[in-house]
Amino acid sequence: MTLLLAGPAGDAGDFRVINDFAKDSHWLHGFMRGFTGYGIILFGLVLVVGYLIARYREDIAGVAGVFWGGIGAVVALGLNQLISHTVAEPRPFRVLPHVLVLTHRSTDFAFTSDHAVVAGAIATALLFVDRRLGIFTWCAAIVFAFSRVYTGVHYPHDVVAGLGLGTAVVLVGRTFMQPLLRWIFDWLASTALGPIFVSR
Repeated sequence: MTLLLAGPAGDAGDFRVINDFAKDSHWLHGFMRGFTGYGIILFGLVLVVGYLIARYREDIAGVAGVFWGGIGAVVALGLNQLISHTVAEPRPFRVLPHVLVLTHRSTDFAFTSDHAVVAGAIATALLFVDRRLGIFTWCAAIVFAFSRVYTGVHYPHDVVAGLGLGTAVVLVGRTFMQPLLRWIFDWLASTALGPIFVSR
């Protein structure tokens, strides 16, 4: 059963403000188009950086946190697919006239944003690994989420909900998944695989 949102979303007015700003800020188009399309690579890279930091510090809990960040992002993405197909919200450019679209016109549903889900999950996980890296990643996540609205493919509530979902999954799962991963990695650190988890 789907809850079909056939008309403009509740924050269509906010979307229009941002889309009108996009129409008047041609100097930002290149950055926003590039970041919204390829920014997801940045979040993969910061996960690797978080892993290297934790490994260098011989912080098994941190390594477990990084791994849970990646796993949590995938779990959150799976949950998001269920939500997306249940709500079935059309993209703004399919509902509203004269929308400026600066990136690929995706044919899937808008709510919630897959990109924001992944960014929120990874940024939240990294806060518990290295605070400065986590804050940097959260700043990047906010800009990334904004770029999805700026380029015309999401409403503001799509990306806010996406960031929230990714955050929630990581925080809830952290209470039981990270201790399990830490126990596994503690054991592996005492084997020949130890250099993967701690620097020696």
